[in-house]
Amino acid sequence: MTEKRSPKKKELSKKRAEEITARKVEARASADGIAPAPEGGCQFDHKSFLKQLTQRPGIYQMYDADGKILYVGKAKNLKNRVSSYFRSSGLNNKTMALVARIARVDVTVTHTEVEALILEQNLIKAQRPPFNILLRDDKSYPYVFLSSGEDYPRVAMHRGAKRKKGEYFGPFPNVMAVKESLSFLQKTFKVRQCEDSVFKNRSRPCLQYQIKRCDGPCVEAISKENYAEEVRHTKMFLQGESDEILEELADRMEKASMDLQFEQAAVYRDQISALRSLQSQRVVESGNANVDVIAIAIERNVCCIHLLYIRQGRILGSKSYYPKDNLAAGPEVMLNDFVGQYYLGNKGRDVPRDVILSHPLPDAELLSEAIKESLGKNIQLRHSVRSERQNWLQLAMSAAEQNLKSQLARKQNLQQRFELLQERLNLESIPQRIECFDISHSSGELTVASCVVFGPEGAIKSDYRRFNIDGITGGDDYAAMEQALSRRYSRIQEGEGVLPDILLIDGGKGQLNQAKAVLGELGVQNVTMIGVAKGTTRKAGFEVLHMADTGEEWVLDATSPELHLIQQVRDEAHRFAVTGHKARRDKKRRSSSLEDIPGVGAKRRRELLRHFGGLPQIKGASADDLAKVEGISKKLAAEIYGHFHAE
Repeated sequence: MTEKRSPKKKELSKKRAEEITARKVEARASADGIAPAPEGGCQFDHKSFLKQLTQRPGIYQMYDADGKILYVGKAKNLKNRVSSYFRSSGLNNKTMALVARIARVDVTVTHTEVEALILEQNLIKAQRPPFNILLRDDKSYPYVFLSSGEDYPRVAMHRGAKRKKGEYFGPFPNVMAVKESLSFLQKTFKVRQCEDSVFKNRSRPCLQYQIKRCDGPCVEAISKENYAEEVRHTKMFLQGESDEILEELADRMEKASMDLQFEQAAVYRDQISALRSLQSQRVVESGNANVDVIAIAIERNVCCIHLLYIRQGRILGSKSYYPKDNLAAGPEVMLNDFVGQYYLGNKGRDVPRDVILSHPLPDAELLSEAIKESLGKNIQLRHSVRSERQNWLQLAMSAAEQNLKSQLARKQNLQQRFELLQERLNLESIPQRIECFDISHSSGELTVASCVVFGPEGAIKSDYRRFNIDGITGGDDYAAMEQALSRRYSRIQEGEGVLPDILLIDGGKGQLNQAKAVLGELGVQNVTMIGVAKGTTRKAGFEVLHMADTGEEWVLDATSPELHLIQQVRDEAHRFAVTGHKARRDKKRRSSSLEDIPGVGAKRRRELLRHFGGLPQIKGASADDLAKVEGISKKLAAEIYGHFHAE
């Protein structure tokens, strides 16, 4: 028999849920480096501000007491839009958390709402306000490039500005999608993919010719006419004209068989087989449509936006985004903001004629007009579609829902690990911030320290830091750790960051004692410090945890989730330190020792190398010989000579 809750209990339960939500918002804001909300609510005098605010279109920028940007928005009527933030009721908890931090609002008036929308997206990209939806996707997408104006054109992957003479097919969602297409083309039509510098200097065919993945145009093993046919088929394939190619190849195979040219007929047969096999793998393929399909799924304040790329009627690939729903805006508003930032935030992006959406957009007409004005391209934002396009939309919606479930499972698993770690360490509340330090070097050379940051929602990569360690004895990890911790927490003590709840040190008692000394000297308190030693076997699962406060040593069960969390953070710190050290080491090895000589810049270094032919010859030259180089005085020549011949 189920127990019915009284209205009073329901009200208390609702208030409790609101309190928990508010605390989560506060914790997330603190992790993002946002100033805490002042006691007593908003300190901004909105009444006097709204009295003189214009009703014209424009954008508004909200700042906190420290002058940090909180939110950027656009409005058709600035007074009406900004006033909506300060009404007495109807605001959700996340919007209330934003309003409570507002100390200043700046506005910029524009002529039209379209101008306001474009300006809003530019400011979001430049300032990255924490309460806006942030699309972290500034990279350029890869294309397949087919050169032209040559006897033997080349097909290859391309990313960046389209300056080369030829045709570009795409965009593809990632490099793997391009590589799969190029691999198919290489096996089927055998158009060359080598660099022009390699192609022009070959005297005999390469391995690709031997394994029948190139027709050997570098040694003219194929005639220009036959090669042009393979290029034409490659172009037709990239344009989505597979059916036309199949029909043409079938006619050629039949004719070759009738002419008793069985070897050539077998080549056509293999090409037909490859194309049929590829077509059977396509889920949906229809016509020559260029379409982006965008679907959104939201659950428990976690959002997944899935984008499906359709080019020439073929699904080239897809990609999922997980923007933060910082204001609980709902799917329509989230999708509206995503579309604006996705297409207006990157002018080099390929924009198709049609975009199919899972939800209607509040500003569909405005976005279309803004994209046309900003990019010079007409775009139709559709919600209601039929036939094949409805199938594409269903695919995107299913992918968004499935990826959202996977994301929620990962977040729930991580949240559980944080809760168990709280219980294990007897903390008063769930830790909201864990930092871990590690040291990396090669036999003491070019030491790098890393600091990674994790919260209940995962890695906070924007707060990661690397420290190039100098001025210590090579291989002295204690001194390296001392320098890294001092530099990190002296800045935090000066107000440049947030203190962690837990500090992990990759090392044993020695490293941990070093951390205790540094934090004690800086006056850092209320931080739980743990040393993570690898144990006697130095294998995962046998780590020994050294507690700084009590001096205890723990060996957690290899299957315990809290140990898995510590291992995850420790391994990420190790990876981050190693990649930083390798980058620093590789940069050092690529540099010239001439760069260390004062007064020898890029121009003089170039003249020295041109005059002597190489660094060994410069080292062996006398001061008089060095002075003969253009731009090198006798005094500088003596300094260069002394640099290489000092005791």
